[in-house]
Parts: sequence; C-alpha cells; structure tokens
Amino acid sequence: MFRDTVAQVDLGIIRDNIRRIKASLPSRVKLMAVVKAGGYGHGGAESAAMAELAGADMLAVAYLDEALELRAKGSALPILILTPIHPAEVMVALEHELMVTVTGAEWFRQMAPYRIAAGSTALKVHVKVDTGLGRIGLRTQAEWDELVPWLASADVEFDGFYTHFATAGREDTGFLERQYTAFLEMKAWVKASGVEARHYHCAGSAAALRFPGLAMDMVRIGAAMFGFYPEKLVHSVKLRPAMRLRSCLIHVKRLRAGECIGYDNSYIAAEDEWIGTVPIGYADGWSQSLRHSVMLVEGQRVPVVGKICMDQLMVKLPGFCVPGTEVVLVGAQGDETITFSELAMLLGSVPQELSTALSGRVERIYSGMEETGYENDIARGCLARERVSQSCGDNQTA
Repeated sequence: MFRDTVAQVDLGIIRDNIRRIKASLPSRVKLMAVVKAGGYGHGGAESAAMAELAGADMLAVAYLDEALELRAKGSALPILILTPIHPAEVMVALEHELMVTVTGAEWFRQMAPYRIAAGSTALKVHVKVDTGLGRIGLRTQAEWDELVPWLASADVEFDGFYTHFATAGREDTGFLERQYTAFLEMKAWVKASGVEARHYHCAGSAAALRFPGLAMDMVRIGAAMFGFYPEKLVHSVKLRPAMRLRSCLIHVKRLRAGECIGYDNSYIAAEDEWIGTVPIGYADGWSQSLRHSVMLVEGQRVPVVGKICMDQLMVKLPGFCVPGTEVVLVGAQGDETITFSELAMLLGSVPQELSTALSGRVERIYSGMEETGYENDIARGCLARERVSQSCGDNQTA
C-alpha cells in the first residue's frame, strides 16, 4: 500500500502476552484465544498464529465468516463461534469442524431440517447462559431442561457451558460475585441433568487476570492478548501493547492569529502558530470524537486542532517541522507514550473500540517473529507452524 499511515504490530508481543497470562493461571486451565474482529484490529490470522505458537488450546471468533477465514488460512485449532449461527448453516460448521454456541432448544428444532447425515461427525456445541450481562444466553432452569434432550443426542457433543461477566474490569466486585454465584447454580443444573460439559468457562481477560480462582476449566483471553487490560487492578502479570500507529506530516504552514482551519471554521488561531497536516481521518477509523486528543511529534505531545476530516487532520506544532516528520498516534516516541487506553478514557470507551475501528486503509506491518525462526510472511496469511520455505516460497518482507 502507498500510505504514510501504518499500524505496526509486534507479533512477538502478542505471543509473549499469551505466555505470561498462561503462566499466571493454574497449570490445568486451558486457554481459549479470542481473535474476533480481525484480532481486535491487529490481524485475525496473525493473532491466531501467535496464540497457537504460545500454547493456546482453542480459538474463538464472533461470527462464522471469521472462523472460515481462519480455516482457509490454515488454523487447525478448535474454533468456537461465540454468536449463534443461523440453523441453516449447520453443515458449514460441521464441514469445517467448528464449534457453535447455542442458547436454547429452539435453535436445535430449527436446525434439524438442515442437518444432513454426516457419518459419525458430531456437532460440537457450547451452551451460553446469561447470568447478568443481558446479551444472549438461557436464563431459567426450564429453558435448560428443554435443552437437555438435544444435548444428550448421539450426534451432539456437549463441549462447553459458559457465561460472560459484565463488570470484571471494575474495582467493585459485587456484581461479578453475584454473576459467579448464579453460574455455579446453573452449573449444578448440568451436573444434575445426566449430561456433562467437557469445559466450564466464565472468565474473560479481566476476570482471568484479576481472579485466577475463577478460571474453572478454561479462560477466554481476547483484549489482554493485545495489551488491553485493567492495569491498576492486575498485579500478577505485566502485559505490553502490541500495536504502534504512526504517520507523518505531509504539509506544514504558518497560521496567523485570527485565521481559521477545518470544516465550519472549527479552529481559530489565538496567535501565530505552526500547523501540520497528518494523512489519517475518520475513514481510517480515526473518529471525529478524537478531535481533542494529542499526538507525538519530535517527542512532544501536540494537540489535534479543528474537526477531523475524512482523510486528514491537523495538529498544532511546537514550531516549524519538516514535512515528512514522523507523527505517532499510538505508541512511544522519545520519552512520551500515547496508548489506546489513554485515548479510550478520553472517549469514555475501551481501547479495543479504537483498535478495531482502524479500517483496511491502514496497512498492518508485522514484526517480532524473527527470533522464533518464522518470517514476517505470516502477515500474508501463513500460520506460525508453517515455515516460509514451505508455505510462502521466497516472498519475504522486511
């Protein structure tokens, strides 16, 4: 791509983060790496490869399309689809050996006409229960009792039973404790029903890092793979951000006091000042809501001024800078650092909203794999277990 704006992703950091998380958990606990939304904006196949290299036991994605993309790029780990698929798509899931989430008996009733006899292949399912997040999942014992006969079928493999915490990143743990208690009560339904799940899991990134005792059989690690976690509440492990977002100044001008820039004359210079233009905008995922954020130029924090445009934005410089000077939107430059977490606090959001918002116009450049013996061609879809000489020929990138 011919862009000055790129996202540099250090795959070695993703791998190391997963290894550190695994080391902080009881040895018996499995790790499911959640690589949905294109690996939280870092690259879905690339993140899946790092998870496999780091010892993850399973993968998870949000949608069937994401799972099929991972299979097409060579991932052989078990994959759970967290959002229920359409019942008519059951044969696609079976063909690609994918695990599906179910939330009630009605899904099985609707699925039955679409399932073709597939020999001894069993459909692997994880049952989702709602203990307080209020998103998806069965909530009553009556719903569970109706589901049991379907799970007991010879052509169904009951692989997992799970829930999702709503407040694991908050300092106050009261609601989390109520959810956990509710999940234990629901787990008792399973134990008393005559069917048994292979895995019970309730802890995502924040809960797994803060409370390893909640790990049960498996934890689901998504945001933390990429260095997004409640640092002030986690003392057992230190994780690093895996992405650095950089661009450069493509134009620098002297603005006189009283002159305006930006749509709707959104910024008026209070004095003579230098303004730089950076080639990134809301079409790249850099929202207009970041209008009052800062960036790094020559190791200094500089404010964004005026409304962010579709393709460009402007910053107030400390003085004249040569066009082509590096601008860091996320990451370190000199002694200063800007993180996705800092920007998310400005927006009242979470860091992964910003990383996943980065569009395909922002090229991902991968590094950090050299020491493992695998090359950067992983960014072209080769998985970690496949050496470049076998899978990508001689087409290597720097």
